[in-house]
Amino acid sequence: MGAHSEAAAFRFAVHLSGKRPLRIPIFPLPGAILFPRSQLPLHIFEPRYREMVRDVLDGPGRIGMIQPHAPEDEGAPLYPVGCVGEIVGVEELDDGRYNIILHGWHRFRMIAEADLETPYRNADVDAGAFNDKEPPPLSLAARAEVEREARRLGDAMRLSVDWQAVSRLDDELLVNAIAQVAPFDVGAKQALLEAVTLDDRADLLIQLMQFQRAAVNGAEIQPTLQ
Repeated sequence: MGAHSEAAAFRFAVHLSGKRPLRIPIFPLPGAILFPRSQLPLHIFEPRYREMVRDVLDGPGRIGMIQPHAPEDEGAPLYPVGCVGEIVGVEELDDGRYNIILHGWHRFRMIAEADLETPYRNADVDAGAFNDKEPPPLSLAARAEVEREARRLGDAMRLSVDWQAVSRLDDELLVNAIAQVAPFDVGAKQALLEAVTLDDRADLLIQLMQFQRAAVNGAEIQPTLQ
């Protein structure tokens, strides 16, 4: 993006939100999504991301998790929506690698990448683009359907799951945890992340689990959301 168009995007975002965009390091990782109030463990081994973690720990402690369209290309275009994560746990290993835990803060919408002299990517983002307050609970029927389809998918994939522990999760944590760990493709995971409400996400999750179970059972059907 050229300097003129980047500046225009910046001014447009400020006009919409009334706040200055947040500038954060971003970690493009396909298949890894983070939700507000959820946690994401990460193993950091690439030198550029080790440096990112060191810099973040010396600063505000926030990283923007976002999915790239093409993981094989280091400069691949990014999806427009990600989530800011705060480092709430860190273990530095002897060889310089890190194990970290991110806690989801707010989803964001990309404004433009920031051209900084770092080996990792940075971006200006609108962290007020979504209403990420704690949502109301699901209806009893929706909750039951999420649990039912999760059990069916787990059985189809022959997974060992502590369903009693699952049943004790609150609605938001249940839906978001399944969205994070289920073997959906990148487009499907992005659609789950961008779902406006918890009800919307639960409805989509149920459909995706049904499709995934059909695929596991040999049916020629596989969701690919773009």
